[in-house]
Amino acid sequence: MRTVLVTGPGGAGRTTLAAATALAAARKGARALLLTTESSAPETVLGTSLGAEAPTPIAPGLHARRIDPGDRFRQEFLAFQERAGAALDLLGAAPLDEDELTELPGSEDFALLQALRAEHTSDAWDTVVVDMPSAAETIRLLALPNQVRRYLRRLLPPERQAARALRPVLAQLAGVPMPAQKLYEAAQRWETELSAVQRVIDDPGTSVRLVTEAGPVAAANLRAIRAGLALHGRRTDGVVVNRLLPTGSADPFLAALSGSQQTALKALREEFPDVPVHEVAHLGRDPQGVDELDALIDGPAGGTGETGDHDRNGETAGPRPDPWTVEDRLATDGLLVWRVPLPGAERRGLGLVRRGDEIVVTVGRFRRIRTLPSVLRRCTVSGAGLRDGVLEIRFSPDPDLWPKSD
Repeated sequence: MRTVLVTGPGGAGRTTLAAATALAAARKGARALLLTTESSAPETVLGTSLGAEAPTPIAPGLHARRIDPGDRFRQEFLAFQERAGAALDLLGAAPLDEDELTELPGSEDFALLQALRAEHTSDAWDTVVVDMPSAAETIRLLALPNQVRRYLRRLLPPERQAARALRPVLAQLAGVPMPAQKLYEAAQRWETELSAVQRVIDDPGTSVRLVTEAGPVAAANLRAIRAGLALHGRRTDGVVVNRLLPTGSADPFLAALSGSQQTALKALREEFPDVPVHEVAHLGRDPQGVDELDALIDGPAGGTGETGDHDRNGETAGPRPDPWTVEDRLATDGLLVWRVPLPGAERRGLGLVRRGDEIVVTVGRFRRIRTLPSVLRRCTVSGAGLRDGVLEIRFSPDPDLWPKSD
């Protein structure tokens, strides 16, 4: 299955382009689904209201679904409250009713990830296009499953769960259920759900597509976004440049605007030499309805980009290989080098900290924590450098930990 996560700077038209991308896949015979958390914009673009319970038919081969984070939050909270009823009774807590629940910040992220996982495993679609939040929020959202799983492992280490067989005995002796048992059961459910979401994000058929307008700061903004995506191992399959004006206008005002756009478009192509840059013409209005989305797909500026197999850059089925690779230079330089692809990253804003068996890499406003491969845990960090879009972290073997040859 193909999953395209459409994002970009705010106001660039990502909801419209996400809908057009899903429609393009349907026009080519795919069973396509558009997922969105937006309430009114997708309905305006598609020209019909969307349901939250089930996908709504839009056009032949195309369905769309609006995710309701509030409903998802209420269902999860009430289920948790029921499971933890005994522990809440011990604390003297009064349960909350459904009609007094409103979602908390962050619930939209979990609702979107859960819906993506559910649709991915349903086998009902060939292509799922997701109308994601703005680019910076998308990077954080895609990093969320791994981050939460790390927190769970630190707060509730798996080895401590081995003692959970004793808890029913302790509960019988105490005469009341043990709250810790419920806590570990909840953690296990979260781990299972988050692992399933992570598999969807890491699937070779999942990629990110960036939507932008051709303005003077577009290249700089997308450079930082691409570096953040690369830091977390996410693949950018294309850049869609939206609302391009026709060239050669006799009107000096329009000619100046078009010239500025073409300059920015050239800068984007130079910034992304290895990524397709698709052009979408300005229709002179905000598209509304399937017919006008068709005009974006078939317009003179080139369209929204394909969602077929040739966008996969020759990738095959199976787990995507880890882009962070260890290069053995022991024989020549006495070093091991951990190579981290970071296209778009700049030396200014790079940060690197080792903490025990983990390393913290910061790129601008984005941060990732990785556990060191076993061979590097017996080494010390001896330096790092950014060259041609790749961060090379140098490790020297620790004589006290490294195997000694006879």
